Amino acid sequence: MPKMKTKSGAKKRFSLTATGKVKFKPANKRHGMSKRPTDMKRQSRRNEVMADADAKKVIKFFLPNGL
Repeated sequence: MPKMKTKSGAKKRFSLTATGKVKFKPANKRHGMSKRPTDMKRQSRRNEVMADADAKKVIKFFLPNGL
């Protein structure tokens, strides 16, 4: 059986915390920022921790070996 490989797109988009949670950057920050509320722009600057149900799928299918 060959080794499980980490998806290269997931390497760039997600990172794992020391406790095994998945961090990601929020979407909708690429263009058209003048239309967006200031609160939305400020909140999407930082990383967020993914919900547990989604994080399990990301780890299982995209990051089997961690990072």
